[in-house]
Amino acid sequence: MTALRRALFGAFVVGLGLSITLAQTTLLLLSLLWLWELRDPDRRRGASWPLAAPILAFSGVSVLSALLSGHALDSLLAAKHLLLVAALYVTANTLVDLEGAERFVWGLVLVAAVAAALGLIQVGLCPGPAVETAGWASRLIYHRCARARGPFSIYMTLGGVLLLVLLVSLPGLMPRAARPRWAPIPWLVMLGGLVATYTRGAWLGFAAGVLALVPMVRRGRLVLVIGLVVLALGVLLGPSGLRQRLLSMGDPEEGTIKEREYMWRSGLAMWRQHPWLGWGPGGVKREYEKFALPQSVKKRTGHVHNTPLQITAERGVLGLATWLWIWAVFYRRAIRLFWKLPERRHRERALVAGSLTAVTGCLVSGLSEYNFGDSEVLMLAWAIAALPFVLERQHLLSVLGSAARRPQPLSPPGSGSGTSQ
Repeated sequence: MTALRRALFGAFVVGLGLSITLAQTTLLLLSLLWLWELRDPDRRRGASWPLAAPILAFSGVSVLSALLSGHALDSLLAAKHLLLVAALYVTANTLVDLEGAERFVWGLVLVAAVAAALGLIQVGLCPGPAVETAGWASRLIYHRCARARGPFSIYMTLGGVLLLVLLVSLPGLMPRAARPRWAPIPWLVMLGGLVATYTRGAWLGFAAGVLALVPMVRRGRLVLVIGLVVLALGVLLGPSGLRQRLLSMGDPEEGTIKEREYMWRSGLAMWRQHPWLGWGPGGVKREYEKFALPQSVKKRTGHVHNTPLQITAERGVLGLATWLWIWAVFYRRAIRLFWKLPERRHRERALVAGSLTAVTGCLVSGLSEYNFGDSEVLMLAWAIAALPFVLERQHLLSVLGSAARRPQPLSPPGSGSGTSQ
């Protein structure tokens, strides 16, 4: 069973960066294998169930919202993303020690670097409109090649995947953190791929994650800040398309930003009509046309380019509250573990910091796109969020082991702990 689990988990890691079909198939098999092993009482006692209470609450609200939406079957089918939380529990229970967690992170780096390299090739060799008259193989590779998308259907997915892997591995590149000697090369390839997606939400998420890391490191803070500045200057001095993309982030009249504003206003209008439980999962896709503003370009859409607002429109304030509860518990436990770990435990602290920065980047990126509706990004986010709980369990076992090995003081005479007189 152990060898099978390792093989499936390795394939799962490959799928997270390159193939949604492979990732979802292996996640299903890993979940079934784990549930089968839980028949053993010892396995059940040792199982890890991080964030179980808020996740169950959010799932319960989602199902209730679906049942009361007036489109119960469609809403329940639209809530299938809830099943991807299995990635959190499979990862938390497959990775049992520090070495396994590190292999997971650096494996993600290698796989995501391949996806980024493919995206860079697409952009660098993009034939433009001529691709539509080329053969099927060229169309498969270079379709929508003005922006890097790698093996995914759209550039936003590649941006979300690269954002998460860049940030979870960044603390491992800092001074005193153990890392493979080859690690900086694929990391830089991923960074180039992120830039080539032209995805501003992912850029903002990356910057937010880097800044979130600053208070968690003692050495290298200045390098992080200077690196961000240099990266921004590099984009400004790069091709005109990149420069315009960066500068337009602060222009409220830019077309796509204006359209997002219209979507947000429509999403708020939807929420006001059903404030407590929303329109049910999938409700935006069903009902948005009724709320689209006259001046908006898109009259129909499946999401409103904002994760918290999407959740509020479809699951109401109860859904938003339980969703925020998930991340509040995650941050409380991960931050507490980070500061509890001694400073000499550089490797453990790097993994916890990486999970914190990656989740932060993902949440910030979700303010301008519905990345929690993207299966590839969501599976990866859940898997990365499991890392602090892997180390939390190992840290607890280490503390308990030390306490058990510590010599116990002798009981004073007459204390009643010896044989009766």
